[in-house]
Amino acid sequence: MPAPTLFIDGEAGTTGLEIREKLADVPGIEVRSIDPALRKDPAARRDMMASVDLVVLCLPDAAAKESVALASELGADAPKILDASTAYRVDPAWTYGFAEMAPGQAQAIAGAARVSNPGCYPTGAIALLRPLVEAGLVPRDFPVTINAVSGYSGGGRQMIEAYEAGTAPAFELYGLTLEHKHVPEVQGYSGLSRRPIFVPSVGNFRQGMLVSVPLHLDALPGAPKAAELEAALSAYYPQGGLVSVLPTAGETRIEPQALNGTDALELRVFANEAMRHALLVARLDNLGKGASGAAVQNIRLMLGLA
Repeated sequence: MPAPTLFIDGEAGTTGLEIREKLADVPGIEVRSIDPALRKDPAARRDMMASVDLVVLCLPDAAAKESVALASELGADAPKILDASTAYRVDPAWTYGFAEMAPGQAQAIAGAARVSNPGCYPTGAIALLRPLVEAGLVPRDFPVTINAVSGYSGGGRQMIEAYEAGTAPAFELYGLTLEHKHVPEVQGYSGLSRRPIFVPSVGNFRQGMLVSVPLHLDALPGAPKAAELEAALSAYYPQGGLVSVLPTAGETRIEPQALNGTDALELRVFANEAMRHALLVARLDNLGKGASGAAVQNIRLMLGLA
């Protein structure tokens, strides 16, 4: 039986390069590349799409939509598509590629023709919030605030170049219009009916991420203890998977880079019961479970290799 074939449209970008590198460790996949001189040639790209089983789009939103249109011209011969942009993440015709998000999600990805790869920030936020919303511990209309910090590799070419040239600040908040493009994705898949406030930031380190959600416990229904939130998270995610719920064990600090180079996602519930405050924290590599690692996981599922 021939090996499944794959084409990365946009393989020269950060995510594309990371996916290509990770696929080198996955046996049984043939990765095909287009002549660099033809990377923007629609006919050449369409011909390449017709020759493979799966196309991975590592492109800006507008370019990703153009590629999907090219693939659609192939009709019954169109390949499966995994899109790493934000273009289709809340499109009901696409399957959301967060395999651990819900029971049966991995199977849905495996059977889908078109899958949207999750964003790095939403991966952490959804992992923290969805189980608590489904358990009724956090109401769907609860006013949620999400704070997050990422390494600069998630910010695109200009940000990467600025940090690596030493011209960027050590730390900065951004997205201060409070209309970050990840918000609809977070709201939709976490199950919130009220739009959350999302405040992203970037630090002077290449990769790594922390996503945090502060909560007033007495403002939640039934005034739960933080241990109840931790128990709900632990019950939601099977042991031994990529998503793990860890006790804080007296920790009073947490840094964002400990999972770099892995596809793991760690969840913790910090608390001060005397003050009735809790802090949900997700830690991940923004280029691992937050981008290329999630993409390879989805590639394996879509090609029947998982």
